[in-house]
Amino acid sequence: MAPFSTSSNNHRTRAGSLGSMSIESKHGGLIGSVSRWWSRSYTSDWVAFSLLLTGYIILVAFVEPFHRLFTINDIRISFPHAEVERVPVSHLFGYALFLPLALLVTSNYLLCSTRHIHHLTLLGFLTSIILTTFLTDLIKNMVGRPRPDLLARCLPDPSTPPNKLVGVEVCTQTDHHTLHDGWRSFPSGHSSFAFAGLGYLALFWCGQFRVFASSSGIAEDVEKLFVRRDLFKALLCLSPLLGALMIAISRCMDYRHDVEDVCVGSVMGWVITYWSYRRYWPRLSSGRCEEPYSGMNGEREQGDMGGMNGNGRRYSRVRDEEEGGGGGGGARNVGSPFVSPPDVELGALESPR
Repeated sequence: MAPFSTSSNNHRTRAGSLGSMSIESKHGGLIGSVSRWWSRSYTSDWVAFSLLLTGYIILVAFVEPFHRLFTINDIRISFPHAEVERVPVSHLFGYALFLPLALLVTSNYLLCSTRHIHHLTLLGFLTSIILTTFLTDLIKNMVGRPRPDLLARCLPDPSTPPNKLVGVEVCTQTDHHTLHDGWRSFPSGHSSFAFAGLGYLALFWCGQFRVFASSSGIAEDVEKLFVRRDLFKALLCLSPLLGALMIAISRCMDYRHDVEDVCVGSVMGWVITYWSYRRYWPRLSSGRCEEPYSGMNGEREQGDMGGMNGNGRRYSRVRDEEEGGGGGGGARNVGSPFVSPPDVELGALESPR
């Protein structure tokens, strides 16, 4: 009987330990599920986008720029104030936000893109827009550089002495926005916004039309890496950048900004939009530049291969230095194929259209 009692006690002990483990695993499973959902979806990206949008609204509504001192006989800030701008803010939103967005959506529909590609296209574009706008306005308010038309905005008191540094208190302008916007010259917001929106469209078209792609992503001979370039497609991809450049130049023509304001704003918008684009897409010289990075199971559709190459293999993102076709030509540019372990989820590239 003793052995039986011992076995029974051991059985009850194991059952009790298993019960406690099941309770712990229940809580751990819930937390783990939430953690996995958070890491495998793009929720964190949308949360960050919402925070940037909220920060931008607060910045515009409540923050005034730093008012740098000036002299009323400074020729650099004595240009006339253009009442009618060549590209007003309403037109800027149409040219650099709504038009590129419509063209991005239309391009994806014409290419029969998957829902995942639609999602990443929209997410990358909106991230580029809001991050550029937020950083531009933040720098504008901190620098507080006078615009070339500051004196025409300020309308300084006639008794203000020349050759003496004065501040905003000498201004008689009653319109709050017109006055304080005179200290938001650096960098150019029109320029950065134009290159953020239209620049993303240019990058997207370059990737989809394979303007700079070196190969098809399949092992080939070295001589086959030299592909024919389509000038028409290249010019089509260049056209959004030309539009952004024209918007930037118009700011100098309206005496809203100096050349350095426009140059810094343009470079800033281009750098941010390239950074935003590369977070979701391979580099343009990649053999699979038209396919976005795919990492989340929730993003794969039921009827989609989800990055599988037909042999049970998935493609995961690799470092930039490994993306190029090295090793005598023919190396796969974007991802390296391997069999994924059963307990490890790997980010696969979206399957070709």
